[in-house]
Amino acid sequence: MVRTVVLDTETTGLRPEGGDRLVEIGCIELIDMQRSGKQLHLTIDPERPIPADATRIHGISDADVAGKPKFKDIAGELTEFIGDAAIVAHNADFDLGFLRNEYRIADGKDAVYPLAQNQVIDTVGMARRKFPGQRASLDALCDRFGIDRERRKAEGHGALLDADLLVLVYQTLVGGVQHNLLQESGGQPAARGLLTAVAADYSGRQPRYVTVSAEESVADATLMAELARRRGDT
Repeated sequence: MVRTVVLDTETTGLRPEGGDRLVEIGCIELIDMQRSGKQLHLTIDPERPIPADATRIHGISDADVAGKPKFKDIAGELTEFIGDAAIVAHNADFDLGFLRNEYRIADGKDAVYPLAQNQVIDTVGMARRKFPGQRASLDALCDRFGIDRERRKAEGHGALLDADLLVLVYQTLVGGVQHNLLQESGGQPAARGLLTAVAADYSGRQPRYVTVSAEESVADATLMAELARRRGDT
């Protein structure tokens, strides 16, 4: 069983080192690349005003976070939900940089970062390797794969909504590689390593590359059929 958590965040700005904070986290659990039905959606008091420019992007205002828990109050719940799962994020440096900063603020600069050993898979890196020179934003990949993003157009960014779209993007990125290699090999995985994804442990070391094995990538025939359907007009 391969457990993965697809994660997205919304923030007060772009620079945690400049004082920006998390305001929302969305997580969706996958088991063998399939949705398990478990998800986590947290709205957080960032302990600072939310700039109007940020509100225009994600729609979250100071009024929306008034009375919400601070990160230190939900840190344990988030850590427990993620556990030792691989984390999938779009532009993972951004999301994991903010998470690391929040844990540091909550637990002190000398505290152990609880997600330091989790594999992190960056779908931006995956997309750029698969489609060199092409746009790799979440919107661009949704359009490329025919994934409906009307809610995102209407409602703007949202951590759980974006995580939901990212599940489809991630499944399609992996499924596209599977599909091509299986065609070439007459229905069997062409190689033990089907896909190389950008990953990091965010414990202070540089990002590294990891190979997702055939066992992890080719979960089962049902998954392949579902991904093939999603590569259509859905």
